[in-house]
Amino acid sequence: MRIGPYELANNVFAAPMAGVTDRPFRMLCKKLGAGYAVSEMVTSRRDLWNSLKTSRRANHDGEAAPIAVQIAGTDAAMMADAAAYNIDRGAQIIDINMGCPAKKVCNKWAGSALMQDETLALEIVQAVVTAAAPHGVPVTLKMRTGWRHDQRNALAIARAAEAAGVAMVTVHGRTREQGYKGEAEYETIAAVKAALRIPVVANGDITTPEKAREVLAATGADAVMIGRAAQGRPWIFREVVHFLKTGEHLAPPLVAEVRQLLLDHLLDHYALYGEGSGLRSARKHIAWYVRSLPGGEAFRQTMNQIDDAGRQWQAVKDFFDALESAHERLPMASSPVEGDIECTA
Repeated sequence: MRIGPYELANNVFAAPMAGVTDRPFRMLCKKLGAGYAVSEMVTSRRDLWNSLKTSRRANHDGEAAPIAVQIAGTDAAMMADAAAYNIDRGAQIIDINMGCPAKKVCNKWAGSALMQDETLALEIVQAVVTAAAPHGVPVTLKMRTGWRHDQRNALAIARAAEAAGVAMVTVHGRTREQGYKGEAEYETIAAVKAALRIPVVANGDITTPEKAREVLAATGADAVMIGRAAQGRPWIFREVVHFLKTGEHLAPPLVAEVRQLLLDHLLDHYALYGEGSGLRSARKHIAWYVRSLPGGEAFRQTMNQIDDAGRQWQAVKDFFDALESAHERLPMASSPVEGDIECTA
């Protein structure tokens, strides 16, 4: 599995998710088996590049190659500038967001709203490819099947993107109209794969190792991309990789391992965001880890009242210390997060 000059460790990828796949989370996913991880989307608006949010999203300190950055916008020239901006800051692959279903993004005609205007969408693709080419940086595209059920145009856009020089296409098996409701369909992804020579990645509702195998078989895709199922369960990547290779399941992780993974993740998180912001944004990660564990809901409510990063970290440690005394391994698997946090194709 390659993207341009980069050979990837495997074909199980971490999806870009707004507010989730920051550098600490991407590094954790890669550590736990993800062959590739894409950043949360970076705006193409130059006036926001010096904002704290964008500077954090453009922070790749210590991140293993290839460093992939997703950009979002509605103007071809601005998107080309955004590609160059991120390449200057270490991006080795640029991913175009043509799939975010969030209203605040689509209302500005970015994300999946671009699929309604194929001419503009392909102008953006061509501009970004042209901007990245002199640096030897491949460009990828992530999209949905279309805007709504009667406007599924992923195949047409994918063909044109390949002709423009895009190195890989990822398709989430829902329309923008669906958001994250209903079930993903994979027929469109299979049609895209059959028509293209470049790698095609399947995304949407991949929550178990068995589902990953089924989707690969149904679509013929070169890889799968996992989003919400990795929230609070980042070891899903090694589970899927192992199952695809051997047909066997890994044992659930030890409580001691999960405790250390989360505690280390929190320290990295605080270091990136600062203790104040880090305390608040870490709450969702902690809640995802504990949501299906004994006493998890009560702990989440208590944890949300803590207003000091050090005490938050210690509370997490104490919770898992008590859990380990009763269970050597996690007593049950986490279920995928509901909702629309994953803001990608």
